[in-house]
Amino acid sequence: MRSAYRVETVRAAEAELMARLPGGALMQRAAAGLAAACAGLLGRVSGARVVLLVGSGDNGGDALYAGARLARRGAGVSAVLLGSRAHQGGLAALTTAGGRVADDPFAVVPRADLVLDGITGIGGRGGLRPEAAAVARAARSSQAVVVAVDLPSGVDADTGRVAGEAVRADATVTFGTYKPGLLIDPAREYAGALRLVDIGLALPPVPDVEALQHADVARLLPVPAAESDKYRRGVVGVVAGSARYPGAAVLAVAGALRGGAGAVRYVGPAGEAVLAHYPETLVHGGPPGKAGRVQAWVIGPGLGDTPGVEEVLDSDVPVLVDADGLRPLDPAAVRARSAPTVLTPHAGEAAALLGVAREEVEAARLDAVRELAGRYGATVLLKGSTTLVAAPDADVPVRANPTGTPWLATAGSGDVLSGLAGSLLAAGLRPRDAASVAAYLHGLAARRASRSAPIAAHDVASALPGAWRDVTG
Repeated sequence: MRSAYRVETVRAAEAELMARLPGGALMQRAAAGLAAACAGLLGRVSGARVVLLVGSGDNGGDALYAGARLARRGAGVSAVLLGSRAHQGGLAALTTAGGRVADDPFAVVPRADLVLDGITGIGGRGGLRPEAAAVARAARSSQAVVVAVDLPSGVDADTGRVAGEAVRADATVTFGTYKPGLLIDPAREYAGALRLVDIGLALPPVPDVEALQHADVARLLPVPAAESDKYRRGVVGVVAGSARYPGAAVLAVAGALRGGAGAVRYVGPAGEAVLAHYPETLVHGGPPGKAGRVQAWVIGPGLGDTPGVEEVLDSDVPVLVDADGLRPLDPAAVRARSAPTVLTPHAGEAAALLGVAREEVEAARLDAVRELAGRYGATVLLKGSTTLVAAPDADVPVRANPTGTPWLATAGSGDVLSGLAGSLLAAGLRPRDAASVAAYLHGLAARRASRSAPIAAHDVASALPGAWRDVTG
């Protein structure tokens, strides 16, 4: 599990640790890890050209001390001072080791093999100032590997917002713990590959944001026992599709059949299309209340104006609401339910539910998913370049999904995800686990199916068993 903590928590942990260490020891720990990471990226340190972009804060000091270590190993290190002041101890260490201060950043940055971004720290807000932004652009357009110190300068550590120009790094070396912005777009795409350096912080047991990994997902996946039958494994009901969109029903059922439940019960007008693709499906014309017992419902994909949302919400089992099912959704009705509810909007649907512009949701995804979960009293899976899962309890960490590929932005992929998550609900997973495990497997399946080529939604569904085996194997 990757855990991320807000700036306030990180600073408190740093202060507690610094009180027990000799002066400057914590910065030296960070600089040692940073220098080792840079050396690994360079391959050959001796003779390499390294440029440090140095601001006024501690990240600038980390960069200077790391630069001194690289200079002692034979690198040619130049520091570009972009703040009102530089860390004096770090600057002295650099010059003593043979490094220098560059008068003209545009004379050294284009020729660098590695550029180290220490312009701002984790407390920075807003975009880069014009001078720093110009240097950052020069670094990005060069052939250098750009490495961010703790966090790319110009992004918000707590929220993932990018309000203005920011450094686009190839890699980020972060200290002590991940920060939420490193796991959440739009900031995540500025961070590149992540490397965590342990500096000995004692952090609270509950983070603000977390990201599952293979081992976490494997522990959560349902496994049938010897005495299991299809009903004991769970039955998921799918209310989806319409005369206009029968394919949505087929894709939602495809995801559900591969999600761990023992049976899938389809209700709706696309029964013939569903049976043509998946004859093992239990099909009923409706209404949902007369279709038979289920352990969870999925409603909404391709539903159009077909009724059924209110009836499904009145049931006493977990319900996942997606797509067209979100349009008539009443927060009071959702909050009044005795069983859990999962909502799976994309950014546009989330914006409509919140009454804001889509751009506002996309710029502040973490705030949006938390607000939706609290307002509806539901678990919310906010789809997008970073899929986020938030529980209705604000004290529970938001989960950021680390898998996926831009090729997932294809018609019907969300229908597969809904069916998969609903099946995991019916198999007994708790709502937050079902949603985050589904997002993880869905993204992994898309990677398997795509391999950097275009895919269709049915390719994702077909790749789910392989993704499941990847996780458990």
